[in-house]
Amino acid sequence: MEVYQTKGTCSRAIQFEVDGDTIQSVQFVGGCDGNTQGVAALVKGMKVEDAIARLEGIDCRGRGTSCPDQLAKALKEYLQK
Repeated sequence: MEVYQTKGTCSRAIQFEVDGDTIQSVQFVGGCDGNTQGVAALVKGMKVEDAIARLEGIDCRGRGTSCPDQLAKALKEYLQK
């Protein structure tokens, strides 16, 4: 399981698991519980590149990032390993 420390959001971290190029699970630590559960459920089974393309750049209240955007950043960082 990978752990990504978020920046600029209510959630403090994202735990996720990838098998090959497919997202197996995502769990946000903190944040808006219903929204983060929804994002996690929607990306489960999705290809990593597809999730990044859909989530990258989403903004929350003018912060320049959001929980979905932070997940995209976490997944991009994972791909660079």
